[in-house]
Amino acid sequence: MALPALFRFPDPVNEVSARLVAGGVLVLALVTLVFQLPWLVIPLAYGFVARALTGPTLSPLGQFVTRVVVPRLPVAPRPVPGPPKRFAQAIGATLTVSAAVAHFAFGFTTAAYVLVGLVVVAAALESLVGFCLGCWIFARLMRVGIIPESVCEACNDISRRRPLAA
Repeated sequence: MALPALFRFPDPVNEVSARLVAGGVLVLALVTLVFQLPWLVIPLAYGFVARALTGPTLSPLGQFVTRVVVPRLPVAPRPVPGPPKRFAQAIGATLTVSAAVAHFAFGFTTAAYVLVGLVVVAAALESLVGFCLGCWIFARLMRVGIIPESVCEACNDISRRRPLAA
C-alpha cells in the first residue's frame, strides 16, 4: 500500500536546502538555550516531526527554505539520497520531543536543555560543515545490517555520489 503523497519524503533531497534548514534549526536551538526559553522546544519538535513525516511539506522552515531562499541562491542543487536525511530528521524529532516531554511533563528543564544541546551540535555540523551526523549513523547501521540495503539503494551506488573536491 502506497503512502498518500502528503507523507512521501523526497528522494533525492537537495543538500543545499537541508543545510539551510539545519541553519534555521541551529539558530532556533541556540536561542532556546541562550535565552532559556524552553517553550521554543515546541516549534523545534513540530518542525522535526513534520520534516521526518513529509520532508518540507508541513514544515514552515522547510517551506521557507525550499520555496523562498533556495530558488534565489546562485547555487546548483546537490541531490543526495533521501532515506539518510529522513533518518536524521527522525533523530531530531526524537531528541526534541523528548526534550518537550522532559520539560513540560516532568519539569526536567536541564535534561531538556541537554537534549537541545545535542540538536545544536548536529545542526551546526550539518549547516556549517556539511556533515550530517544522522546520515553518518544511518550509514553505520546499514554497514552492520541493522538497516537493510534495500532502504537506500542509492546509498550503495557509488556512481550516484558526488565527487569529492580535490
